[in-house]
Amino acid sequence: MMEADKSWMGRALELAERGRGWVEPNPLVGAVVVRQGQLVGEGWHQRYGEAHAEVHALIAAGEAARGATLYVTLEPCCHRGKTPPCTEAVLRAGIRRVVAAMSDPFPAVSGRGGALLRQAGVLVEYGVGEAEARRINAPYLKLLATGRPWVHAKWAMSLDGKIATRSGDSRWISNESSRRLVHELRGRMDAVLVGIGTVRADDPQLTARPPGPRTPARIVLDTEGRIAEDSNLVRTANTVPTILAVTERAPETKRAILRAHGCEVLILPEHRGRVGVDDLLLELGRRRFTNVLVEGGGGVFGALLDASALDELHLFLAPLLIGGTTATSAFGGEGIDSVASAPRWTEWTHRDVDGDLYLHARR
Repeated sequence: MMEADKSWMGRALELAERGRGWVEPNPLVGAVVVRQGQLVGEGWHQRYGEAHAEVHALIAAGEAARGATLYVTLEPCCHRGKTPPCTEAVLRAGIRRVVAAMSDPFPAVSGRGGALLRQAGVLVEYGVGEAEARRINAPYLKLLATGRPWVHAKWAMSLDGKIATRSGDSRWISNESSRRLVHELRGRMDAVLVGIGTVRADDPQLTARPPGPRTPARIVLDTEGRIAEDSNLVRTANTVPTILAVTERAPETKRAILRAHGCEVLILPEHRGRVGVDDLLLELGRRRFTNVLVEGGGGVFGALLDASALDELHLFLAPLLIGGTTATSAFGGEGIDSVASAPRWTEWTHRDVDGDLYLHARR
């Protein structure tokens, strides 16, 4: 039974991944219904605010769900939110046994869903595939536990660790295929974050092209409100959400001008001469942003590293040597005192992207 449970939970975990980018701030959830060793229904949470994975799987199974086992990657919910409780659907369908990868730490559920099913006579088990379930839902779990979003860092650099030449030129270190992957990544994010130095140097759009399942807000760390009124970000703020994170040092007249263009001006405390990144992350967590992609520059990356706020890395390493003592490095900030104290990224993969090397790592 254990091997079969692992196999069916593996399928449920595969299905859960299909919701990435579509369901946040909800968790990724997949479900399969198995009767007498045969798959009779499957589903996944497809859109935020729509039916959960269990409901899709039970509808697909129909009458075959009676007496069957439901494998689900997260404990069924027992509260009424945007959709009815999944526990009600499980009981109506006549499911005999529920195998959940993990309990849902969401306060309105948190073990109550499993307890309710047990009280109704359903066998409930936890733990099959739990490690993988926690991995795929790490952003959801972090948001619940800390009130902060999962922070991705993306950058392209040369073999000698430069993200721009001594003149500031950075177009293009990575190749077209790598940049296509970045646009796909943006399309799954709640926000894309950069510093004012990157905006002034590159005048980026920070949009996903073509669009993905999400339209990320564009956030600029701009301590003194130096962003130009004719920049791409300000000019398009009425059509794409744009947040300028400033401090009290930003002139009130400039704030008013930026608001008139459609920007949200977010005033945050100052930390060591710049916008406090922890204060920003707490604010984004209050807004239930689940995934934030940071695209530079070195000062922003350094501030997040110093704050131990990075969770996932996306590095595109190009087969170039740039050199130059004044050429920009990927990470600024205070940095680490000793190699022994540097955070090690133990979960990582790499692959070739038409000549660039894509390194992906998670803490």
